[in-house]
Amino acid sequence: MQMGRRVTMPESPGETVAPVPGSDRHPTPRYQAVVFDLDGTVVDSVELIVVSFQHAIREVLGREVSRQEAVAFVGRPLREQMLMFSPEHADQLVEVYREFNHREHDRMLRLYDGILHLLEGLKEHGVKLGLVTSKSRYTTQMAFDLTGIERYFDASVCADESTGNKPSPDPILTCLAQLGVPPSRAAYVGDSPADIQAAHAAGAFAIAVAWGVFEVPALMAENPGLLVHTIPELAEALGI
Repeated sequence: MQMGRRVTMPESPGETVAPVPGSDRHPTPRYQAVVFDLDGTVVDSVELIVVSFQHAIREVLGREVSRQEAVAFVGRPLREQMLMFSPEHADQLVEVYREFNHREHDRMLRLYDGILHLLEGLKEHGVKLGLVTSKSRYTTQMAFDLTGIERYFDASVCADESTGNKPSPDPILTCLAQLGVPPSRAAYVGDSPADIQAAHAAGAFAIAVAWGVFEVPALMAENPGLLVHTIPELAEALGI
């Protein structure tokens, strides 16, 4: 497995970001392709996801769920997540979730600050960009239409377009095949343990971001090649 340096959050705005002791001190190599997760990585949809789960569980199962319960399985396809809550009510949970989520989508979803600058910088450097998400194509297109980011991606693979979903490597490999880039020359960027697992399985360099749904210990448990806390740190790691 490829290893990289872990970038930690500076104590103050003027402090230099440095690798942890004993890690690789060489700059992260430039990649021919960078593939991104969507939710919690490119778009801030965390609150939308939480309240959509809470609404569906309340309406269908008649109980309340905490924020921690609501995000426990984020990063996997929606129906798979709902099966964890109630196998016999999974289809109804998905239906109620989607109805609420689609209704509130444009009000609650936004791009993370700095993400457009990052995508533009990568394109200017000739890096091919891909998107792999556990969303359906329909809901992915909703995010594209709202944010205008579709033009940056040379390929995108959604949950209903792949034989397997994260943590399976299949969607990442499918995306890289569309980009014409081998996994060894690609990085995958995501905010969930499933993202890191999928990147490792695909043979791509795994970069975990700490601004999404999951806490740092959960991400570090999957041994990402790199952990970043801010978008400028990610840009530096990608060589732009």
